[in-house]
Amino acid sequence: MGTFRVGIIGVGFIGTLKHLEGLAANADLCDIVAICDLVPERAEKAKATFAPEAYTTTDWHDVVNDGSIDVVYVCTWNVSHCEITCAALEAGKHVMCEKPMAVTGAEARQMLDTAKRTGRTLTIGYQNRFREDAQFVRGAVDAGELGEIYVAKAHAVRRRGVPTWGVFTDKEKQGGGPLIDIGTHALDLALWYMGNYEVDSVTGSVYTKLRGKPEGNPGGGWDPETFSVEDSAFGYIRMKNGAAIFLEAAWALNVKDPREAAVTLIGTEGGAEIENHGKGYEATVNKVLANRMIVSAPNASSPDSEGFTALGTLETRQFLEALRDGRQPLVLPEQACVVTEVLEAIYASAESGQPVRF
Repeated sequence: MGTFRVGIIGVGFIGTLKHLEGLAANADLCDIVAICDLVPERAEKAKATFAPEAYTTTDWHDVVNDGSIDVVYVCTWNVSHCEITCAALEAGKHVMCEKPMAVTGAEARQMLDTAKRTGRTLTIGYQNRFREDAQFVRGAVDAGELGEIYVAKAHAVRRRGVPTWGVFTDKEKQGGGPLIDIGTHALDLALWYMGNYEVDSVTGSVYTKLRGKPEGNPGGGWDPETFSVEDSAFGYIRMKNGAAIFLEAAWALNVKDPREAAVTLIGTEGGAEIENHGKGYEATVNKVLANRMIVSAPNASSPDSEGFTALGTLETRQFLEALRDGRQPLVLPEQACVVTEVLEAIYASAESGQPVRF
């Protein structure tokens, strides 16, 4: 028997490949007792594969109101994250909510405030922090190898990689496109490395230039009429101490070298690069040593689906062990809240044509 009884809401691609796999791999810490999905057949398939003793339901209220459940995983449409998470926290559950935290800063702050008031633990699914290359760079930052990081570039660009399954291109359900989907991961990494969440202003540009050009997409074409989100977005974030972050996010962009969930860090003592050109992540640190410019050997980590599942396993273990030991999870809701606020500000700035002041 595991330490925690877990209910999961939403068992689509992310809920299954990342979270159910991760929970099943940590059976010493948890038991999956409830599986909820709007599609009954999908919930039953997940039950048969991962938790034959669990019950299934199509109503998330059943999971939230189950007094025997300790932890709830929220893996639903972005627009429902706030409602379900807050209800679970109010019901005394700890919550792992998939990224992004919410679609608006107000909703993210509501989730944060509810967690604080109820005394429950809330974390957000930014699994890229657990990658080997990401941890390598984190170690360099903590050791002072980079000094003060005053400029960062957050990269989340695909040449052609529009997700044509699920509801990714539906703004009504997701709140946005690549910015809120993959840009959120890159921004989370940049802010985490900088250790700086004090935002001064945000300027953004958002484009739909390739919405009507579905050719060449590896996942197949899409219907431009139902593609209601942006295809690319760019932001300039100025921090209160004068530091700056450049964010680029795109599902479709005519560039030679795509780069996703990656960062460039520029510090007073050195710099760091995380690159991913479809052959795995590589992280390097560059410095001046003995009056010579040097670059460290690359530190690599696999980005394939097997690696994705492995990251979910690490993420789940760290979260459940933190709950067991009374420690904070690696991803704090205060941090994820700022990510959501910045993403919302990029959209708002693009619409108004003016910077958004924090």
